[in-house]
Amino acid sequence: MRVRSSVADMSDRWLYAWALGSAAFGGASLIVPLYVVSLGGDPVTLGVLAAVAAFVGVPGALAFGGIADRTGKRRGLVVGALALVAAMLAVVPLTRSIPVMIAANAVVWFASAAVLPILTLLAVADAPDNQWSARIARLNTYQGVGWALGLLAGAVWTAGATRILEVRTAQQGFLLACAGCAAVSVLAAARLLPPDPGRSAEPDPRKLRQAIRRAGRFNVRGVTFPFSPARVDPRGLHPRRLAHRFTPALTLYFGAILLVFAGSAAFFAPLPVFLGDAGYGSDGVFVLYLLSSVASALCFDRVGAFAATHDARLVQLAGLLGRALALPVVAVLGAALGVTNVGLVGTAVVFAAIGVTWAVISVTTGTIVTQLAPASIRGEALGAYSALMAFAGGLGSIAGGWLAASSYGLAFAVAGGLVLAGAAVVFLLWYRATAVSEPDRSIA
Repeated sequence: MRVRSSVADMSDRWLYAWALGSAAFGGASLIVPLYVVSLGGDPVTLGVLAAVAAFVGVPGALAFGGIADRTGKRRGLVVGALALVAAMLAVVPLTRSIPVMIAANAVVWFASAAVLPILTLLAVADAPDNQWSARIARLNTYQGVGWALGLLAGAVWTAGATRILEVRTAQQGFLLACAGCAAVSVLAAARLLPPDPGRSAEPDPRKLRQAIRRAGRFNVRGVTFPFSPARVDPRGLHPRRLAHRFTPALTLYFGAILLVFAGSAAFFAPLPVFLGDAGYGSDGVFVLYLLSSVASALCFDRVGAFAATHDARLVQLAGLLGRALALPVVAVLGAALGVTNVGLVGTAVVFAAIGVTWAVISVTTGTIVTQLAPASIRGEALGAYSALMAFAGGLGSIAGGWLAASSYGLAFAVAGGLVLAGAAVVFLLWYRATAVSEPDRSIA
């Protein structure tokens, strides 16, 4: 029993390595756009930065997943991906070329998306089926905490460093700190990651997808980084088979996903420039993003419990309506109140509300996709959702940056309008399902 306990402790210790990596990702998710802005980047530039990061996500998961399947060398791929992240984050503060920064940032998020499915497989390696969900949930928690700590570190660093250093120099220092954090995670992962499972220990893909669904959607990074692929391995995607087997309701819901995530990305892509123009320093921007993440994290379990006893479509509809209202309100508060006491409090409340709406969307989307998809393609449908989310994020980022170059109010209004259109589609799905079930009740 003592030996078994020691093995369990070792299997948990590697999660600290991933938490360090997640902290680097969390800090980088905001410091890179802020640094680009300090070098003269405009909303269009940030739109391109975010769009490229979104578009490389699914190819990253596909590429690394395929290599992992062929070679079985999962540990090496995770360590290599984290090393790539450390190198790219070190490159960004050493250059003033925005195209180079966009490319380096793309590599960072390519690696991030690539390791997620592999880490999920490592989390369940050599564990009985009935423990998979708990292990994946634990992995999600460490990732979420690490991401939030990265944002917190950014707020503390920039608040202190900008008092004695130029803003750009302080940002460069934090970029190097993120690179250092990623480098430490490389060393920790190389030492602590569990061994590669043998071919005979490969988990059943269908059972693994079920475990991921049961583990929940504790995805704090998606609060302020809405175009990152969900924790679903897209390697099982068969587009032709999916297109043939899609039900009208599932197709309609995927349209809603496209609208919602495009709208969210259109809001977040130019947001750092807007907040800077409104008078918020780097530390203030980090605090607002952290506030959204914390609000979302605190609500995940509550939303999950509520959605389990109510219609997931209605729960999501409430969250979408709240988000559709909150996104343009940020522009109104920034333009009307700026960095006044009332403006700060109002903006903080709205950012917290945006975080809560993400908890609602994240928890309910997987449930709705699972309910609408035929049983034979549920896993593939979730993979399609992950790919569609990244694709919508790329399109929305470009649109948001382009619109914000003319008017932030217009960009944020369009962002809220897209989310509202998605909410209308979800309402239509609920209404149609209710209309179909009513005759059945009257007959009964």
